[in-house]
Amino acid sequence: MKHLRLVAVLLLVSLSVPVFGRSPEAGKTTFIKAGRLIDVTNGTVLENQGILIEGNKIRAVGPLADIAGRAPADAVVVDLSKATVLPGMIDCHTHVLLQGDITAAEYDEQLLRQSIPYRTILATVAAKTALTNGFTTIRDVETEGAMYADVDVKTAIERGIVPGPRMFVATRAFSATGMYPLSGYSWELKLPDGVQIVDGVDQIRKAVREQVKYGADWIKVYADRGYFLKDGVLRSKVNFTDEEMKEFVTESHRLGRRVAAHAMGRDGIDAALRAGVDTIEHGYGMDEELMDRMIRQGAYWCPTIYVGIYVADGRAAAGATIWKIMPDIEAKAITLGVRKGVKIAFGTDAGGFAWTENQAKEFAYLVKYGMTPMQAIQSATTVSAQLLEQSANLGAIEPGRFADIVAVEGDPLKDVTELEHVKFVMKNGKVFRNDLAPKGN
Repeated sequence: MKHLRLVAVLLLVSLSVPVFGRSPEAGKTTFIKAGRLIDVTNGTVLENQGILIEGNKIRAVGPLADIAGRAPADAVVVDLSKATVLPGMIDCHTHVLLQGDITAAEYDEQLLRQSIPYRTILATVAAKTALTNGFTTIRDVETEGAMYADVDVKTAIERGIVPGPRMFVATRAFSATGMYPLSGYSWELKLPDGVQIVDGVDQIRKAVREQVKYGADWIKVYADRGYFLKDGVLRSKVNFTDEEMKEFVTESHRLGRRVAAHAMGRDGIDAALRAGVDTIEHGYGMDEELMDRMIRQGAYWCPTIYVGIYVADGRAAAGATIWKIMPDIEAKAITLGVRKGVKIAFGTDAGGFAWTENQAKEFAYLVKYGMTPMQAIQSATTVSAQLLEQSANLGAIEPGRFADIVAVEGDPLKDVTELEHVKFVMKNGKVFRNDLAPKGN
């Protein structure tokens, strides 16, 4: 009887939970009137376009009159004729389980005073914030001590329980013994780790398999720590031997997963590239020789600019003065990387800065450091879709792709900060935000 009562309670709870973002019915058609459409594939802007959506997929795109003629009489019409329309944006470096990480004290506070269930509740708010800001897809690159809670958030979004972006998750991330917080406490205390600690090839192989078992789409590894300046170059201490780093890549690739490496200093980037990782996260110490290797190997770079600026003063005040000069070092590297044609994907490290900060602030820095506004938009659409191996589904408003569409009032090709003021968000054919609808609708 106890079990029957429990099932009844759970059924009642499930029926009372609001459902967000379920895919529209298969037969439902939406017709969008787009005043200006950014064609990210060709790097052009098209005027007065129509977008025909059936269910959660884009079926046709073209001149407004042509598409209007193909729309059924009962199609839902969305009027964005006075707006600039572009694909849903992709952020390839987030942490929904983290709510700001300027100092060690702030980080420790979250791991020691907040339960994983509480942090997961906060993560659902962060996910909704990302979606509301126009990021219809994110790659969340570790839970910072919250185990596999990112898989749970992803599942809740997919099932329509909470609103949020499409998620690709890396679960726990990896580092080696003594090389990742929490640190500095008495050895008599057993405290949580912000990552999964592994040492040696055998442990690494088993741990990668474990993370895949529990839902990891990506494998995240910390390649370095302890950043310092030497002969004008940002250097770092490497966390793993070459044999260990290589095993992360070998086993992950064997299981169909790709590897993201946190690598700040030149030493860490070098070690990660030697192992054959797929993406370099942060990459402050990037130089021309490393960039050439990235291009040859087909690796991607997620620079995460804004977070370094956001945390610099606080970390310097806490004793890590190197952070005051790191943003300038990275700025020079990004300028060179843009010029050389490194594949730079959009990644912000949201969660490393508070989720009250709009992650679209990253665009202005990409433009400041050498990208055109179109290139910056492409970094968050076509390039990021390629990084995720989702070019057939994401990253452009084209037939056959998921109906992930955002709109702004102004022209982001003239002022890229327009992307900090998204007014319309559609994900998977479902409208989550429309500040452009006529009053009363």
